[in-house]
Amino acid sequence: MFIGEYKHSLDDKNRIIVPSKFRSELDGKFIATRGLDGCLACFPVEEFGKYISTITSMPVEKKEVRQYLRMISANAVECDLDSQGRVVLPQKLREMANIARDIVITGAINRFEVWAVETYGKYEEETSPFYEKLAEDLADMGLKGSV
Repeated sequence: MFIGEYKHSLDDKNRIIVPSKFRSELDGKFIATRGLDGCLACFPVEEFGKYISTITSMPVEKKEVRQYLRMISANAVECDLDSQGRVVLPQKLREMANIARDIVITGAINRFEVWAVETYGKYEEETSPFYEKLAEDLADMGLKGSV
């Protein structure tokens, strides 16, 4: 399970260090692709397969299904960790997420996300005031529990 928030910077070779707590979930590799809200989504290989299976089980006759599947798969890249837990994120993905140097890596339960520090700061600023409202909305959808 991917949880927590970690601040890092790209090194001179455009590598990031994947947090050590995440590495045991990855088996040396992961799939990085375009995420939502301006981040990159990074999945363990098996988890990415499950995610894609969910999407491909939707009717391909729906234009939105085809478009989303194309966008997520065309931008997906298998990334291999080196012995020190570093990986080069492809330039195309870095550009999509506006990643230049400073990053935030966040756990998102079944995946982790890589954000440009500025984008993540803005996202937090915009969404934090609605935390309680989001919890209420999830409760209305059937989520039970407490925080």
